[in-house]
Amino acid sequence: MDFSALRSKMVDNQIRTTDVTSHSVLNAFLDVERDSFVGDRLKPLAYIDTDLEIAPGRYIMSPSPLAKLLQLAEIDKDCSVLEIGAGNGYVSALLSELSASVVALESDAALADAARANLATRSNVKVVTGSLPAGYAAAAPYDVIFVNGSVETLPDSLFSQLKDGGRLVAVMGTGLSSGARLYIRENGSQSERFAFNASVRPLPGFEAKPEFVF
Repeated sequence: MDFSALRSKMVDNQIRTTDVTSHSVLNAFLDVERDSFVGDRLKPLAYIDTDLEIAPGRYIMSPSPLAKLLQLAEIDKDCSVLEIGAGNGYVSALLSELSASVVALESDAALADAARANLATRSNVKVVTGSLPAGYAAAAPYDVIFVNGSVETLPDSLFSQLKDGGRLVAVMGTGLSSGARLYIRENGSQSERFAFNASVRPLPGFEAKPEFVF
């Protein structure tokens, strides 16, 4: 299969058509080989607009919502980025193309090892293992925190790791009722803006706690 041609078609037919105009984002999707982050069984599907399962309950996000989320984050070459839920490193590779440095946080040890292998040539990415809701305070504060999957709640521990003026991008909610949101940290608190509807696979560890009803 001509993966280079398929990658170009992915960008032209799936990403450009969903109002992604950022040249840096488009170029990152052209440069990073999505097929290199999946096994042989999934390689023929690597460039269709679908989520790709890389472990039970864990996925590489489909290209069109992923590109829109990356564009929303407004990442540039001066940015330090914390990625929450690195998986096997595909989004980490995209972030490394866009930013100065990336801390790729993953809770699954096997996926973290796969990410380290996949990202071995990318000197501006550090893969760390730990609790996703806890973030990675050791390298904080960050210009951008990118949450790689949908969540029901966001803990204060993540917002506290943003620089003043820093941005957090996440898809909040579940199923068709979820939407992309941009949070901006200012003077110790954060503002929130709804950006667009988005239905993406959930990221484990951010489920809302059940509430008692009397």
